[in-house]
Amino acid sequence: MKLDPVTLEVMNNRLAAIAEEMGVVLGQTGYSPNIKERRDYSCALFDGAGEMAAQAAHLPVHLGSTPLSVRAAIQRLKLGPGDVAAVNDPFAGGTHLPDVTMVAPVFIAGHRAPLGFVANRAHHADIGGMAPGSMALSSEIYQEGFRLPPVKLVAAGEPVRDVFELFFANTRVREEREGDLRAQIGALTVGRRRMLDLARTLGEPLVRAAMQDLKDYSARLMRAALSRLRPGTYRAQDFLDDDGFGNGPIPIRVAIRIRGGRAVVDFTGSAPQVRGPVNANYAITLSAVFYVMKCLGAAAVPPNEGLMRAVEVIAPAASVVNANEPAAVAGGNVETSQRLVDVLFKAMAQAAPDRIPAASSGSMSNLTVGGYDGFRHRSFSYYETIAGGAGAASGCPGASGIHTHMTNTLNTPIEALEAYYPMRVTEYRIRRGSGGKGKFDGGDGLVRELQCLVESNVSVLSERRVLAPYGLHGGGAGRPGANYVVSNGRRGRIPGKTSARLKAGDRIRIETPGGGAWGRK
Repeated sequence: MKLDPVTLEVMNNRLAAIAEEMGVVLGQTGYSPNIKERRDYSCALFDGAGEMAAQAAHLPVHLGSTPLSVRAAIQRLKLGPGDVAAVNDPFAGGTHLPDVTMVAPVFIAGHRAPLGFVANRAHHADIGGMAPGSMALSSEIYQEGFRLPPVKLVAAGEPVRDVFELFFANTRVREEREGDLRAQIGALTVGRRRMLDLARTLGEPLVRAAMQDLKDYSARLMRAALSRLRPGTYRAQDFLDDDGFGNGPIPIRVAIRIRGGRAVVDFTGSAPQVRGPVNANYAITLSAVFYVMKCLGAAAVPPNEGLMRAVEVIAPAASVVNANEPAAVAGGNVETSQRLVDVLFKAMAQAAPDRIPAASSGSMSNLTVGGYDGFRHRSFSYYETIAGGAGAASGCPGASGIHTHMTNTLNTPIEALEAYYPMRVTEYRIRRGSGGKGKFDGGDGLVRELQCLVESNVSVLSERRVLAPYGLHGGGAGRPGANYVVSNGRRGRIPGKTSARLKAGDRIRIETPGGGAWGRK
């Protein structure tokens, strides 16, 4: 069955709407502020072979890599009606340990093969490990938290209690984890129900055909977009500041060969994997390429796996863009993913100079704070990614104080943060003058300062604290970020990647980078 263009467009929107509704359910039923306020989660639909057919407008770093987790679950487990699989292992399609992926098959009654799969991925604010928040300055994955290969969390509709208890025993804030896990399961239940409703209303053959035709359509559009670019090999390099253990700058190099409506993205020459937690696994690198190619294809290309048929990704094993076990990877998902986008855009600016923006802040500026809340008599673990400046583009200055590229979360509102955690927001504002200057200025970063009301463990994983976000076509670079601890009235600068113990009354101050400018003024 081949669908006409009108039916295909309708089906594209109906499938995407299911993923969006899953996200609404997950956000409204999530327990932790990281889920219900920041919306650090993503939802997608997959066909019967485990290929992504539709997604919600959630987090690029999740959505481009979730297919590997889904296929890992399908390959390692026999999933039947009512089952839910869970996985967070970065070496089995995951990204970093706090991101827990759940996968559920969708079976029509009486059918042996699934119609498809529904999946979501949510960042849990603590997953165990050496420090609260599970985003510490680690040197191997065993320090980063509880590692879960693909396992059944629900079997035939019944919770697998032993797996739940094992999960809870390895995290610091049980009630949050249980609430967020159940929210993920609830979102999958809604997604499964909506897919079955669609099949009952329109017929199973049409739904299956739509998922296949949408992938084929995306593949054609992506080939057409690549065909419009001048053939050639476009090279670029950029650097991570360091790995937190004195190794740096860390180069990431790419050569993008474009010819005949196809692209080969080759990261050969990038640094070997490092001691610190900035190693990216293959799923992250694939996700960054997916995001950049979707940007090149523009809004017309439905974001499914057909988009990548025209793209080959080469990432050398044991490198910082395809690390081997037991590399530390907590920051690869949040920091190296951003640098991958920077270097990919830098290369593509040679092929499409008027379409590519200057570098954005290039860091999610991850902050985790945890300890024991003596006011509420419970453990706590707070996690936040802090926005920065967007890079300017041709005809458009960069936005200020916004999450860019691989992240698409919100901030934690001050009211929610202070009501839930033993912390006070003492300053939160635009960091004026941090954006690059040029024909079109880069966006400014933010200043966010928090006071700890109890003794707390603090971890920071951040980038662009040494090397500035680049400008394009003569535009100025954005201003690098900076991190500080304020104790006893004295402010001291701390490294971009560090863990520390703060006394009650101490403050942690994060100043995020601005974006680069586009064009000479």
